[in-house]
Amino acid sequence: MNKPGFDDLNNKIVVITGGAGVIGTSIAIGLGWLGMKTVILDIDPEAAGKTAETVQKTTGSLSFGIPANVLDKQSLQSAKEVINKTIGKIDFLINGAGGNSPKATTQVEEILPTGLGHLEATFYGLEMEGFQRVFDLNFMGTLLPTMVFTDDMLAGKKGAVLNISSLNSFRPLTKIPAYSAAKAAVNNFTEWLAVHLAKTGIRVNAISPGFFLTNQNRFLLIDEETGKLKPRGEKIINNTPMGRFGEPDELLGAVAYLLSDCSRFVTGTVLLVDGGFNAYSGV
Repeated sequence: MNKPGFDDLNNKIVVITGGAGVIGTSIAIGLGWLGMKTVILDIDPEAAGKTAETVQKTTGSLSFGIPANVLDKQSLQSAKEVINKTIGKIDFLINGAGGNSPKATTQVEEILPTGLGHLEATFYGLEMEGFQRVFDLNFMGTLLPTMVFTDDMLAGKKGAVLNISSLNSFRPLTKIPAYSAAKAAVNNFTEWLAVHLAKTGIRVNAISPGFFLTNQNRFLLIDEETGKLKPRGEKIINNTPMGRFGEPDELLGAVAYLLSDCSRFVTGTVLLVDGGFNAYSGV
């Protein structure tokens, strides 16, 4: 039996898609503290570079910012070539790219009999372009990087993929059908791919964060003018047993566990990190 801990992650290379976002940055810093070499993959080159610089200055571990579009396979392959030539073989992949959009969000939570004359604010008024964009970003933006960046792991017969899902995958929230559907698909894909790759040495898992304030959901929860919680934000807090939003660095324990050899017999699982939201019935 090996000594438990995260020592096996030291000096390993991890690619984090959407790495310049709030959650991606926090994870990268945490993994940097564990001695990992982090590759910050983001569609915004400047943001990727700044995040990598922050990680390196904060933790002392090597970090690299590389631009790539998670919906463009050629872009991902080009990024992989850069990583292999300048950094080395990829050991781990975290699929963190994703998010929601007002164009894929209904204005009302449900249709009431009195609102039948204003269906543009409901499911029937959703813009298909926006819906497709959100679904693709979250699902295809997980599938394509996995197809590209696990190649090194196949050759090495060892590695792990960690998908960033969402509480919405278990409890579809009102107003955000595209995001909820896409994250449910990510869960299903996580389980499918875990079975598909089980004998290759590659493990595939996901974490399902509850409510963490990010750039993508802030407009739904916080009033921009007053800075106070909107009714939706208050509802969330009231239904979270811990009574607060999560802090991004509170995901690190779950992330490190699922990447490390501490979980070497764990694959195909989706781990909730939600302050008890999913367990609470509201009564």
